[in-house]
Amino acid sequence: MKVIGFLVNPIAGMGGRVGLKGTDGVVDRAIELGAEPIARAKAEEMLGHFKELVEENAVRWLTCAGTMGEDPLKSSGYDNIEILYEPEPATSGEDTKAAVRAFIEKGAELIVFCGGDGTARDICSVTGSETPILGIPSGVKMYSGVFGVTPVKTAEILRDHVEDRLTMTEVEILDLDEDKYRDGEWSVRLYATARTPFESTLIQHAKVMIEEAAEDVIREEIAEYIVEEVNENPGTLFLLGPGSTVEFVGKEMKIDKTLLGIDAVRGGELVGSDVNESDILRLLNDANECKLIVSPIGAQGFVLGRGNLQLSPEVIRRIGRRNIMVIASPAKLKRTPVLRFDTGDAELDSELAGRGYFSVVIGYRLSRLVEVAK
Repeated sequence: MKVIGFLVNPIAGMGGRVGLKGTDGVVDRAIELGAEPIARAKAEEMLGHFKELVEENAVRWLTCAGTMGEDPLKSSGYDNIEILYEPEPATSGEDTKAAVRAFIEKGAELIVFCGGDGTARDICSVTGSETPILGIPSGVKMYSGVFGVTPVKTAEILRDHVEDRLTMTEVEILDLDEDKYRDGEWSVRLYATARTPFESTLIQHAKVMIEEAAEDVIREEIAEYIVEEVNENPGTLFLLGPGSTVEFVGKEMKIDKTLLGIDAVRGGELVGSDVNESDILRLLNDANECKLIVSPIGAQGFVLGRGNLQLSPEVIRRIGRRNIMVIASPAKLKRTPVLRFDTGDAELDSELAGRGYFSVVIGYRLSRLVEVAK
């Protein structure tokens, strides 16, 4: 029987849809803006799938009371659990660290957690490179290499670990400075390394930052094409996603495009800056047609679900798959073998995957079909 520590960061990912780009230090503000918890649902999705794959007596779960672990385990039908830590009502990073210490003292051979890069940092500050960790993706920021690409894929990694099919590998723990992020600065730091059960098709790669000189030329060509589309469709609402590739589009339009936010343009004019989910839905109410311009995140290949949670399933459904324009340079696609969608709605992700390929704009009126992971 495997002894596994399990914890959930209940606030992970709450700041995404309301445009706060994280929840570090702004939980109350996120709640004021209408943010709702999403981590428990992600944890239950993983646990539910894992229960279908592995007999329950294969694992003894060490966990925390309430929403930090006990609740999702019990609601998923698990009985073989031991509660080792009682968190404060408003959980914090200190609760995470204390819980992990308790798990290790009790003999946990793997820590499974649901959260983002901040949670990974807190856990790794205790485990170091001794006790391996595995993340269920739920945060706004997930650049570290310990996360499964989806909750379902994380369950498959955990199954393979329990059945002793995987070896451990060392990966990077990265985190983005949220204060700088909210101010439009992308500052990702390497904080530590950790060990994780590794399966290359199921674990996401740490973010690759592409800053080659030749990239600028290609980005300008892509931007020129998008600007033509905007000018030829003055009544269409264009939503411009985060990232440096899309930022080039904003520069070509001569608008003040936020690097890390989502901005709205109609007729070449900025009609919404750094918009959240509610803002987008209001803009869509007044739009006859909308097109979304997004670019995949580095080597991870995520088009939706990482760094753009404002684009909720409701927003995406109203826009429609045919109105999503994915843009990327050929060099970036070389490091992005497949595209991924993780909207939080499995049915929608399947619809977006279509027949397994998505058209990506790679230059001026040039496109390429890129495989979508299913």
